[in-house]
Amino acid sequence: GMLVESGGGLVQPGDSLRLSCAVSGFTWHYYSIGWFRQAPGKEREGLSFLNSRDGNTHVADYVADSVKGRFTISRDDAKNTVYLQMNNLKPEDTAVYYCAAKVGPIATIHHSYNYWGQGTQVTVSS
Repeated sequence: GMLVESGGGLVQPGDSLRLSCAVSGFTWHYYSIGWFRQAPGKEREGLSFLNSRDGNTHVADYVADSVKGRFTISRDDAKNTVYLQMNNLKPEDTAVYYCAAKVGPIATIHHSYNYWGQGTQVTVSS
């Protein structure tokens, strides 16, 4: 399987971005996708998650406190793509953003995920 992120860039505080994670090659009937980020010198942080079971998608209630009310995960089944809509971006959101996949239920800890994309840089600066 493969995960490919896109959509990062340089934006100003208050702007919005939508990250995409193209998912391909997985044949699991029950799996989870998560968005994570890692800033220099910091631990990788889990942001938002969803799972898919027999074709039905469920978005987890859990959202990291740091992005609650600003970031939203969603999925386009037809495009096999998972999105992270990021609104009202702040300088502290600057990081490399990753999507990751695992078999089975959602986990919020990055160690639980086996498959990772290459990451996309988001920089928020005036």
